[in-house]
Amino acid sequence: MLRFAPSPIGDMHIEELRVAIVNYLVAQQHNEPFLVRIDDTDKEHVIEGKDTEIMQILEKFALKHDSVFHQSEHLHMHQTLAIRLLEEGKAFVCTCNEEQTPYSGCCENADRSEHAKLKESGTPFVVRIKKPEHDIVIHDLIKGDIVTSPDEVDAFVILHADGTPTEVFASACDDMLSGITTVIEKEDHLKHASRELYIKTKLGYTEETDYAHLPTILNTGNESSLRCLFEQGFIPDAIINYLLLLGNTSAPEEIFTLPEAIAWFKLENISKSAIKFDIDKLRFINREHLKKMDDKLLSTLFGFADADVGKLAKLYMEDASTINELAARIHPVFAPKVLEGEWAEQMKSIQKHIKDAPMIERFDDFKSYLEKESGFKEENVLKPLRLLLTGAEQGPELNDIYPLIKPYLLEVVS
Repeated sequence: MLRFAPSPIGDMHIEELRVAIVNYLVAQQHNEPFLVRIDDTDKEHVIEGKDTEIMQILEKFALKHDSVFHQSEHLHMHQTLAIRLLEEGKAFVCTCNEEQTPYSGCCENADRSEHAKLKESGTPFVVRIKKPEHDIVIHDLIKGDIVTSPDEVDAFVILHADGTPTEVFASACDDMLSGITTVIEKEDHLKHASRELYIKTKLGYTEETDYAHLPTILNTGNESSLRCLFEQGFIPDAIINYLLLLGNTSAPEEIFTLPEAIAWFKLENISKSAIKFDIDKLRFINREHLKKMDDKLLSTLFGFADADVGKLAKLYMEDASTINELAARIHPVFAPKVLEGEWAEQMKSIQKHIKDAPMIERFDDFKSYLEKESGFKEENVLKPLRLLLTGAEQGPELNDIYPLIKPYLLEVVS
């Protein structure tokens, strides 16, 4: 069983998406269930609606899950397990500052009867798990064995003063209750792994858990949020391709889809070192996926359902890498033309002759017809004709464009 456990406290970034993708991919490889857990225990920072947004993003990337739940639904179970540790003498009540680290240990030997007294008196207290006596060893599939000393683990808080669980305690309990066998997380979650393993051990959980902490992606500013990438016109297949390629030495090809990656992806082949986010590389991969897209499907991105419009878009891919950049070239082709500027008179004349022209199959014959009817020489036809057909002074060869827009010709030159 694998899980993706996002917190609904902000926009999803590519590092979080990479965690979701890798969890889903490994689940597919091993034919194991993949669940989504919304970690919403930090009520102070939870943003309403972000949980729905997370699920919509997973759907957009076709990361199908077997089940989904909100961590807050398990509050009673978290509290019950914390009380069990308290009753077994593995945890203790503490009236010290919750943020105290390292912990002084002054409350650690308090009698369990103190719990009832503090509740009766109304004195605020937290519950801390006792400091481990031995090193905690995490077997990480990417980084190797990671040893954490008892002092680093410390006697940490598992229940806040308001009775809600800490992030690390809730996560450990839910992983145990859900039967999670592989935990794949961002590298900055590594500091929690030893504590989560310690909690599960103290609760008597003996099932083996594999860990994998994905290296940090550097240079991730606002442009690396999924919202920003979508707004720029990057497509899901390209983003997945890029994120699985980062620091991976086992990819047989540079351009691939998620289903294709299932055959060769291995956690062990991911680099241990941090990786830089490269927007130019992502642009290249995005362009390659757009080139591979079905022509008719591509046309739907611009409001059509016509394979020829998809072929037209691909003519512009030498200098366009995103949907937005393509749209900036395709939409002017079909937009009303402004007949002004240096070539205004020629455009008006050619426009009239196009509207009166019969259907002409070949571009060379079409050009010859316009030269004859307008009386203009070739050099005085091509520039205004390009402006009429494409709305731009430069672009792909008109000989290539004409067959693709021929059915729309009257609309194009209007």
